[in-house]
Amino acid sequence: MTVRVFVAGGTGVLGRRLVPRLVARGHRVTATTTSAAKFGPVERMGAQAVLMDGLDAMSVGEAVAAARPDVIVHQMTGISLAHAGKPDLKRFDRWSVPTIRLRTEGTDHLLAAAEAAGVPHFVAQGYANWNGIREGGWVKTEQDPLDLHEGTPAYTAMAALRHVEDAVGAVDGAVLRYGAFYGPGASEDQLELVRKRQFPLVGAGTGHASWIHLDDAATATVLAVEQKARGVFNIVDDEPAPESAWLPHLAACAGAKRPRRVPVWLARLFAGPVVVTMMTEGRGFSNAKAKRELGWELRHPSWRQGFQEGLV
Repeated sequence: MTVRVFVAGGTGVLGRRLVPRLVARGHRVTATTTSAAKFGPVERMGAQAVLMDGLDAMSVGEAVAAARPDVIVHQMTGISLAHAGKPDLKRFDRWSVPTIRLRTEGTDHLLAAAEAAGVPHFVAQGYANWNGIREGGWVKTEQDPLDLHEGTPAYTAMAALRHVEDAVGAVDGAVLRYGAFYGPGASEDQLELVRKRQFPLVGAGTGHASWIHLDDAATATVLAVEQKARGVFNIVDDEPAPESAWLPHLAACAGAKRPRRVPVWLARLFAGPVVVTMMTEGRGFSNAKAKRELGWELRHPSWRQGFQEGLV
């Protein structure tokens, strides 16, 4: 069955993997971009390109109304160098502002446009890497709340994720909590830091993280669209793991020297509290619900194999 899919953020790192898969499945795709210069790449993927400012309610409303979609897929973020500059986790609240606005104002604009146009289904991007609640075990399910990290520079970004889940849940949509992306277009910045030995192990490296290859994330998103999925799903691989396991393996796969190890106090001084929490207390996530309910099968079930085969 052909579905009319409106992909907000269709030229982003995941959008570029998602749009061609939707087209290949026979769906009619409208993909948004903030630059007319990207119309060509969108059209070569087989989709219709539309210029849209996700922070402008009128722009969003007009784009959605013209597309008349059956489902909106919200993949808008602002973490690229062009939008947010070089990643700065010490000043997480400042660096994340473009994405925070797209996850709050942008989500609200898309939901309002969906209501006005009578769009029956909504799928949004969430996040499930290291930000599970820091209580109990190291691996969290969809029943566990995300950690808001009150009192830290991560709070506003985490509160924006909570807003997405609350707002989309209120219209019975789906939120896909993606793990940390890797793959072509998503790994290059991290690999550069690893090769320069600027991505150290912090303390004992006990903080857990969950990863997902871009191709597996795109596949899960197609399933959520086609099955009209509802609720929250962790879109992560099979092996949440501590920094002490995945970071040395990432370095080896990148042909880099083993990462340096720095004490917690030094990391807190130079990198800030968010990085320390991430690397020492972070919680990973389980993908059991997504595999069970969506019938999702991963091409890269573990970062161990994935880093070797799919970094670039």
